Amino acid sequence: MSSILPEAAPVDGGLLGKVQYWFACFFTVGWTGVVCGGLYYQFVEWEYPCPLCIVQRMFMLLAAIGSGVIVRRGIGGLIGGRDYMMGWGLALVAVIGGSFCSWRQTMLHILPGDKGYGSEVFGLHLYVWAWILFQASVVAIGLVMALAHSTSDRSVPQDGPYRAVGQVALGFLGLVIAVNLVAVFFEEGFHWFLPDDPVRYQLPYDLGILG
Repeated sequence: MSSILPEAAPVDGGLLGKVQYWFACFFTVGWTGVVCGGLYYQFVEWEYPCPLCIVQRMFMLLAAIGSGVIVRRGIGGLIGGRDYMMGWGLALVAVIGGSFCSWRQTMLHILPGDKGYGSEVFGLHLYVWAWILFQASVVAIGLVMALAHSTSDRSVPQDGPYRAVGQVALGFLGLVIAVNLVAVFFEEGFHWFLPDDPVRYQLPYDLGILG
């Protein structure tokens, strides 16, 4: 006579599991917020992002999507080792790629007397801040990946703010991705490439609204 064993309940994630989940939410919202900062300078300060600026935004959003994978799985209640590897691995690739882009833009304006491109924040241009944040993210991802083995295949609480905060983080990310796509389309218009030093939004000219 065969017996059916009950399915084992997921092990509670404990403090480290909760910290991993909250950090993934913070990482997602953080990089999405950085992109919002770029959108602020684009639409409020009236600064047109150059091609390297756009590429850096793409890597920022890709990093947020990587941690968003972990948030999405946490909303479902269980984060496995494969989820950590895929999510943080994607984010790591993104921040390394973004580091090279921001470093490249920094090197273009490294010579004495070069005023750089765009505004400064606390004495540093936005692409320099991007490089600093990308490098800091490499270290942060390394630390959380080192702890992922002790928090994988553990449950995330479904009560309290856990689920709601995760949903807000993912919704915020999706909204900013959509806004950024529209912003790039308006600036680039029906062209394959952005000019190195954009001076206008090209789409109204391509449509004949402005001439």
